[in-house]
Amino acid sequence: MTEPVDGADTTGLLERLRRLRHRNGWIYGTMLVSAVLSLIASFVLSVDAVRLAADPAADLTCNINAVLSCGTVGRSWQAHLFGFPNAFFGLTAEPVVITLAVASLGGVRFPRWFMLAAQLVYTIGVAFAYWLFYESSFVIGALCPWCLLVTVSTTLVFATLTHVNVRDGNLPLSARAAPALRAAFAADLDAIAVTIWLLVLVLVVVLKYGTALVT
Repeated sequence: MTEPVDGADTTGLLERLRRLRHRNGWIYGTMLVSAVLSLIASFVLSVDAVRLAADPAADLTCNINAVLSCGTVGRSWQAHLFGFPNAFFGLTAEPVVITLAVASLGGVRFPRWFMLAAQLVYTIGVAFAYWLFYESSFVIGALCPWCLLVTVSTTLVFATLTHVNVRDGNLPLSARAAPALRAAFAADLDAIAVTIWLLVLVLVVVLKYGTALVT
């Protein structure tokens, strides 16, 4: 006969999990995995961009249907905003994030100016990723599965990087804002916000395309 779960044991488990989420191992580990996934996606997108440059009619492996089509997105001007494939940004930026995460897991502590610079650069990067998501969803009318992976993974990298910088006081915040943000992160409000945000993205895609995603 199964023993009933004790309420105190459940509370203790949740508290241990909460403490785990605030440890460097979890934060930088999440950052590392997310950056690696983004790098893999950027590499595949870069290879596909070269294939499309050689043959615009190339049938890419992620051309699943009319909606999920890397080829449709890859041939758009938005995919080459600066005259070269946007995926090249990922090939240059994500190795830096991977290095930061690995070094931090090894105990290295970067100076405040470096972490602030990383926050600023990655904020621009995540804003660019969401601009591409908007353009893909509502202007181009097609979704690239690898691009969606980049959107999610960059969101997680941004969230973990912000977590560290708020916790360690690396951001130029006012005397009132700094403790308020630290308290919010300590209460796991950031995790709740990111979870809701990603669920909203899924909802937007489903409401926009519905059954066309699988037909």
